[in-house]
Amino acid sequence: MSEPLDDELVLDGNAAAGALSEIYGDEMTTVLAECASCGQVDPIGGLLAYVHAPGIVLRCTACATVMIRIVHTPRGTLVDVKGKRIPPPPPRT
Repeated sequence: MSEPLDDELVLDGNAAAGALSEIYGDEMTTVLAECASCGQVDPIGGLLAYVHAPGIVLRCTACATVMIRIVHTPRGTLVDVKGKRIPPPPPRT
């Protein structure tokens, strides 16, 4: 990363709970997401949230890679999840 992130603008991923629920229709903050860059696994509610831009950006807690972008436009809501992987669920017993 070339510029440091402004800690005063950081919230936790729970700040995106409403937008995520609106999009996916379910509680998403407890879903585990794996950073595609460094492999860190955190619940979405624990990611670093930046909400003061035109949309919402959720970043990895370990390497600050952008994992999820959410932008509301006049034509609809755009969601980019290229920076994350959702680990498979544990095996059923």
